[in-house]
Amino acid sequence: MLKFAIGALGAASLAIAAPALAQEEARIELLTFHSPSIEGNLEGNDANRKVYVVTPPGYDENPDRRYPVIYYLHGYWAPVEAQQAGFQIQEAVQAASDAGNDFIMVMPDGYSLRRGGFYSSSPTVGDYEGMVASDLVSWVDGNFRTIADRASRGLAGHSMGGYGTIRIAMKHPEVFSSIYMMSACCLPPQPVDAQAAARIEAMSEEDVANAQFGELAGVSTLAAWSPDPTSGNFLKVDTGLREDRSMDKLAEYRMAANSPLVMLPQYLPALESLEAIAIDIGDQDFLLEGNRAFMAELDRFGVEYDFELYEGDHGNRIRERIRTEVMPFFAEHLDVLARTADGE
Repeated sequence: MLKFAIGALGAASLAIAAPALAQEEARIELLTFHSPSIEGNLEGNDANRKVYVVTPPGYDENPDRRYPVIYYLHGYWAPVEAQQAGFQIQEAVQAASDAGNDFIMVMPDGYSLRRGGFYSSSPTVGDYEGMVASDLVSWVDGNFRTIADRASRGLAGHSMGGYGTIRIAMKHPEVFSSIYMMSACCLPPQPVDAQAAARIEAMSEEDVANAQFGELAGVSTLAAWSPDPTSGNFLKVDTGLREDRSMDKLAEYRMAANSPLVMLPQYLPALESLEAIAIDIGDQDFLLEGNRAFMAELDRFGVEYDFELYEGDHGNRIRERIRTEVMPFFAEHLDVLARTADGE
């Protein structure tokens, strides 16, 4: 493998205007691309997706140079602009460049009507998985000077984005070579019991619009993993609740089928093909036990990975760790030169 090592200087700037003649700092742009995968979804989620793209210092004045790309998937609840306000991904690209490692970094909008498509494929929310693995990668390769090769693409994400990272890596190993999961959600099967199903069935459009995080998350995951296009309910989900208040096992099976913990054995060749897997989570994170259960399965099936348990909760150190941990990880594992026809 041709590896990155770690150099340049400056603070990042937010710019959507035409670039200066010399790009001395990391530049972030909020752009739009069209995703055919999202078209036709029942929630009406827009197929024209917002995306932040950060180019490193020197991008403008080196027109013959191509760059590895890090794709970063944000978490649940907030749209991409609010996620960026917290993450400040241009700082991470600048810091990597200061250390001698130049990347393009891309963060697409994973938001939906119910606040998150979980980077999954569903007629209710749309195919967010295809949006990332196919539409977005093709658009980035077509519009920026990337090294359009699996070995030079990394995938990372936080919370819902951590779930999307492992899901997409397992199902599309031909696209990304290395992954970094940060505080990943939804790794074990997400349960839906009769009480929760009845509550969701009884929700009005106003109730859903005003629901808080914990109340809405169950609706959003059903929309992503247990859709029902024929439902008379405006949510277009199958809760599994029967008229006699018993639960249909099919809805439970559908939820489990989207659990990386359940999916793992059938995707072992994909996981073993990855250059590197990293997982981290805070010691006070409410998702810690789910991550431990997933890593126990990785251990059981002999999948190698790096893990760090750090002092922190679900979100208080993510901005810092993108800069100090995620970027150096990809600097070590992504190729910085296009491979030749014979693979060298």
